[in-house]
Amino acid sequence: MKIIVDAMGGDNAPQSNVKGAVEAVRDLGVEVTLVGRGDDILSALKVLGCDAPPPGIEIVHASEVVDMEDNPATAFKEKKDSSLTVGLNLVKDGKGDAFVSAGSTGALLSAATLVTKRIRGIRRAALAPQIPTPNGGAILIDCGATAECTPEYLLQFAFMGSYYAEHIMGRPEPRVGLLNIGAEEGKGTDLQREAYALLKKAGEEGRIHFTGNVEARDAMLGAVDVIVCDGYSGNIFLKTMEGTALFLNGKLKAMFKKNLLTKLAAVFVSGGLKDLKKTLDSREVGGTALVGISRPVIKAHGSSDDYAIKNAIAQAAKFAGAGIIESITENIEYMKLPVIRAGAEAEKI
Repeated sequence: MKIIVDAMGGDNAPQSNVKGAVEAVRDLGVEVTLVGRGDDILSALKVLGCDAPPPGIEIVHASEVVDMEDNPATAFKEKKDSSLTVGLNLVKDGKGDAFVSAGSTGALLSAATLVTKRIRGIRRAALAPQIPTPNGGAILIDCGATAECTPEYLLQFAFMGSYYAEHIMGRPEPRVGLLNIGAEEGKGTDLQREAYALLKKAGEEGRIHFTGNVEARDAMLGAVDVIVCDGYSGNIFLKTMEGTALFLNGKLKAMFKKNLLTKLAAVFVSGGLKDLKKTLDSREVGGTALVGISRPVIKAHGSSDDYAIKNAIAQAAKFAGAGIIESITENIEYMKLPVIRAGAEAEKI
């Protein structure tokens, strides 16, 4: 398994990206191609005590870097020799099994859509992070790739999220819920009501295990395995969850540092606190899958350190070998709506 890594993407590039890649090769048994400015990558390797790329590490030079200030919609075209563009082209050409980048989310989404292309029949790709829940986590799809959606988009998100939960998280019959302001069937805007009807039909046909609407509170408590929503709502959901976790973490620290007695109490519950911190730590997953693209793509957090990059590489390798893209491709006919064309009968596009 060979994973292509954007060595120049992210706040801590290239040092953390290079170190994470070296650790992934050592601990996971994968091969990694680091794409970026060759001299900078070699310098990062020297910091790790390597005068040359160690076994399992390959360097592909790319002279340009897509910065956060660049226009995300056009940066990959304007900077054709960027680590992002070169890396995605390597994956497209079959010279790697998956791609990992901690760079600009918008630029990655645009480049992946236009370079590696969407799966034929998929209207929009979706960002599908794993979020923590009491029963082992859930897939949130979409969390920001497509802010304005149609009911068909949400139908496709439900299928793609279901396959991801099944293949990556080991859920044989993942429960799919539509994020809404209430559990009743008639809740929400026209988008939610129309999407509900499509998801209900898919559930009745046995294509997905649709359980109905789910409120954000219940989604966080593990009511479903796949949370389906438009990117606008999903991003607010995700950022609210992250902010709440940071708030609670700060309050716990302050509480246990209050006095000698609370510091002593902290010693006795330190194991539980470490487990809680690990559960809420996004570095443990490593990144967010960009589902619907014809090749596996993982978006790592911009602030990723070497541990997060290593786990993003692990996630990419698992994605590449899981058969998710094949499942989507084989079932695409059930994920599209019939349309009427002028002078023609109803047909599926």
